[in-house]
Amino acid sequence: MSVVSADRTKGGSARPSLLSKQVLVWAAYDWGGAAFNAVITTFVFTVYLTGSAFGDRDTTDQALALGLGVAGVIIAVLAPVTGQRADRGGRATFWLGVYSTVVLLVSYALYFVRPDPAYLWLGVGLLGVGQIFQELAAVNYNALLNRISTPATIGRVSALGWGAGYVGGILLLLILYVGFIAPEVGWFGVTKADGLNVRVSMLVAATWFGVSMVPLLVVMRRRRHQVVDGPGGTAQEPGADPDFAGPPLRPATIAAAYRRLWRTIAALRREHPDTLRFLLASAVFRDGLAGIFTFGSVVAVGSYGFSPATALIFGIVANVVAGVATVASGWFDDRLGPKRVMVTSLIAMIVAGTAVFALQGRGPVVFWTVGLVLVAFVGPVQSASRSFLARVIPEGRDGEIFGLYTTTGRAVSFLAPWMFGLFIDLGRRVVGPGGNAQPWGIAGLMLILLVGLVLLLPVRAVRAAPGRSEHLVTSHAAGDA
Repeated sequence: MSVVSADRTKGGSARPSLLSKQVLVWAAYDWGGAAFNAVITTFVFTVYLTGSAFGDRDTTDQALALGLGVAGVIIAVLAPVTGQRADRGGRATFWLGVYSTVVLLVSYALYFVRPDPAYLWLGVGLLGVGQIFQELAAVNYNALLNRISTPATIGRVSALGWGAGYVGGILLLLILYVGFIAPEVGWFGVTKADGLNVRVSMLVAATWFGVSMVPLLVVMRRRRHQVVDGPGGTAQEPGADPDFAGPPLRPATIAAAYRRLWRTIAALRREHPDTLRFLLASAVFRDGLAGIFTFGSVVAVGSYGFSPATALIFGIVANVVAGVATVASGWFDDRLGPKRVMVTSLIAMIVAGTAVFALQGRGPVVFWTVGLVLVAFVGPVQSASRSFLARVIPEGRDGEIFGLYTTTGRAVSFLAPWMFGLFIDLGRRVVGPGGNAQPWGIAGLMLILLVGLVLLLPVRAVRAAPGRSEHLVTSHAAGDA
């Protein structure tokens, strides 16, 4: 089964160009979707949920870890088969809308989590459900990349979306911080009493996401596509988007879906082994990237003399730098190839990260300079990773393979925290009692990036399927060889 643009079936090559309506609404979704990642799961709601109002720190931390851990397992299990389901029915936009709506409703429901131990598990449960459906929505969102881009723009389109997510998340954080979190009496008379400042922030974040997601669902619903069911299958006449019409062609059971998934993996191993190699390599280095943002502020405060307030400012600046750098990297992605962008960025990050480790204790100025160089390359790697995979996915398997992309990332998500802790323990043995071993954790993260780089180097970008050859072959294909 494959989904093909109706205009391409008439011999045309027209697809949305850079900054077309389809591309802009796609990037706007990422702009709004950052509300869940930046506000809910990272900076605001999880901090609120693990506060003293919900119980002692050990209890709240363990509850949060358990909830997100269970959610992670569910995501890893469901991501590839839900992506497959969307592929087979040609309904990626429909399922994106369903999953996004659940995330939206969960975000609004967080308002009812009051600062009381009796509400702890309600908050953890809602957060876990939101995390699951946010990741499943991301699978279908990523699967749309091939539908809205051309061979000449796919890298810039991916970078535009990723950069918009960085900037949108930080802008929303600033709005919430100035309007509700920081002041004793915020906008509309909102105060910290009964956690109202955080709870109202959840309503604002949910609305931010809702306003951003609707244009994509409306615009992509109107796209004219034709569905081809298997090699030599008959094509439906173009009309209404099949995302919103006709019965879905999906496995009857989860077991059937996994049987088909294993057949897909076996076929990839035979016909497209480099795609499997890339999934492994990207899983490793993407976890290293996550570790940099997770532990970067910890190192800034503990080893470079940052105050918590300065660390927050650094985090805001770092995300803006990452967003701008990501958008700019799309130009290099399309002209030099995504693999070159990933390799160059990983090398630059390893060099900068090594400098952070080697220059420990030299003061905040060093971290401001070298640290910003480090984070500037995080977004380009993530964006190029997505565009690389989109170029090599077999025809009609976008959702399924992006589901595997999510699953492989989840499968190694223990690496960054484990290596960070392990290297701190090794550092203690080197620096001795009273010494600062914390920067050694950065060395552990750089080792993860190095392993990911080594695994990436032999991966070649090849055509995924004859049916998509016109989409995959570019004048710069050699850049990914």
